[in-house]
Amino acid sequence: MKTLISTLAAQPFLRGMSEAHLALLAADSLPAEFQAGERILNEDGPANRFYLILEGRVEIESPLLDTEPRHIQTLGAGDLLGWSWLFPPYCWHFDARAVTPVKAICFYGKHVREVCEANHDLGYELMKRVSETLIQRLQATRRELAECRHPAHGS
Repeated sequence: MKTLISTLAAQPFLRGMSEAHLALLAADSLPAEFQAGERILNEDGPANRFYLILEGRVEIESPLLDTEPRHIQTLGAGDLLGWSWLFPPYCWHFDARAVTPVKAICFYGKHVREVCEANHDLGYELMKRVSETLIQRLQATRRELAECRHPAHGS
């Protein structure tokens, strides 16, 4: 358990969080691995978990009708994958797939919400951190939409 807490403490998403809060998160986490090309999240699917990426790269994509999915953002080691577990109706808003082999730590969203309900300090810490990630994803989406409207010349 100490090793897992140390691993969590070293992740940028959780950096600076108290050891007590890290222990609560670690209690119900488990390792996850994905092969290159494997789909991790599907838009509109149930958002019942989230991941901290330890190794590898993950593409966040937005499916478009009658075309290939549109790249939104690439995540790597230290990034959070998944924020929809925190907000009703708890369904994914994007697709995600492993670009390379990925190692991550998986957390069950419902359990983390219950722990946060019982420990509001942890809930506040996670809400601040997830909100920052959400803003980053929205900004990446905004940039991608702007690129769709005004593609770079010469490509």
